[in-house]
Amino acid sequence: MKSKLVLLLALGIFTTSCISVRTKSKRTVVTSEKYTPVDQNLYNTIVALDKRFFDAYNTCDLKTQAKLISEDLEFFHDKGGLATSKTQIMEAMKNNICGKVTRTLIEGTIEVYPIPGYGAVQMGTHKFFNNQEPNATQIPSKFVTVWKNENGVWTMTRIISTHKN
Repeated sequence: MKSKLVLLLALGIFTTSCISVRTKSKRTVVTSEKYTPVDQNLYNTIVALDKRFFDAYNTCDLKTQAKLISEDLEFFHDKGGLATSKTQIMEAMKNNICGKVTRTLIEGTIEVYPIPGYGAVQMGTHKFFNNQEPNATQIPSKFVTVWKNENGVWTMTRIISTHKN
């Protein structure tokens, strides 16, 4: 009985894969519509918070950065892995970012969506310049930030950062 169940499961996965492969070639590309904020005030708030954080990032204002990072932060980085210690993240920024790396937002890429009862999720594209590698190509990368609003105080609780190279 158990082997029949495994066989049926495998057959189902194989069939689904075959259908998926066959239908992918027949799909048409759908162009995405221009982003329009669901809530303009929320969008403006998150864009201002993003600017505040990265202005502080670019000028080594660790105090402002720390205020905007939650104590229970989870920072997922496709190169560096998962970081969950705010203290370690702040120390890494002090030692590896301050005076060395600056961030530039790619204009027009931020999207913000409300998370009812929690805050908002922000997505966008940015690039970084490392003055220790002045000839390195600045490649745009994607990010996702989950912002929590607790009694009017916004903090970043989850950050996902991805890079093309």
